[in-house]
Amino acid sequence: MYDVVLLSLAEGSGDSCGSGDSGCGGCNAVCATPRTPVLACADALRAAGAEVETVLAGSDQEIDAVLARFDGPARPDGLTWPDPDTKVRLVVATATDGQLRAVMRRLVRRYAPPPSKRPGDLADGRTVPDLPAVAILPLDPANTEDLAAQLGLPRTPAAVAAAVMNGTVRRLDLLRNDGGSVTLDGALLGGSDDNGRAVPWRGRVEVDDAVLTDGAEPVLACVIGNAAGYAEFDGLRLLADGDPTDGRVEVAVAVPVVVKKLFKGTRVRVEVRRVRGRAVSVLPREGDLQFLDDGVAGSTSRKRSWWTEPGAWAVYAG
Repeated sequence: MYDVVLLSLAEGSGDSCGSGDSGCGGCNAVCATPRTPVLACADALRAAGAEVETVLAGSDQEIDAVLARFDGPARPDGLTWPDPDTKVRLVVATATDGQLRAVMRRLVRRYAPPPSKRPGDLADGRTVPDLPAVAILPLDPANTEDLAAQLGLPRTPAAVAAAVMNGTVRRLDLLRNDGGSVTLDGALLGGSDDNGRAVPWRGRVEVDDAVLTDGAEPVLACVIGNAAGYAEFDGLRLLADGDPTDGRVEVAVAVPVVVKKLFKGTRVRVEVRRVRGRAVSVLPREGDLQFLDDGVAGSTSRKRSWWTEPGAWAVYAG
């Protein structure tokens, strides 16, 4: 039978509040009582015969202590590697996609080998091995916009428990980035004003060898999509679909274009340029560029890059 860990993140910790590796984002709120869906899921798992432990993590170190249970036997090359025959199963209780990302970021950091120690059994086109599957337990089952809803995953505690015990795994693409984190759903680059209107910015956006914009023209928005959560912005369709299983990242930029019409002056239309590829880079040209990455806000004034890791992570799908 399986040992199941039900992991919740303390409010204000990790990526859930945009603080990245720094831990608490300022509220310092740590609730010692598991949420009702967590308790219900634990009861359903125990009824199915699993050994269950609930863990509330308030720091990266506490997340790491849980993930260490996936470690496999010692390897001759000294690398820490996940055990493909593990009997441990992990359920991540999430109020936001940023909380799930916080856990996956630590999984990547635990098992990604340094480039100088890349082993021969690591698949081509990958920098991480197959990461252990996780189950996602939404703390707000009515939310129809989170990543679990997009993927059609179980949403009630009983259904999540059944998925864990059935063990059907669905592998998904993962976006890594040079900021040391990961993207599960997507990122939106570019901010908006108090009325929700896009604020134009300039920057160079490249996907593999294709240049979507060279930085000379204003950009209303740029979306880097692994799934479909950022398919639309301000009523404008940016991504064609957003498929987290095709091994590619879909990138779109929205650019205002002035159209001159004979005897009718000019008008502005929005041109959407889309490209699919393996890697994308964004170089801001004018100070800080605001972004949302899996719902976590940030900004950058330097070049940022994302690349896809096909099938690197997995979920229990029912």
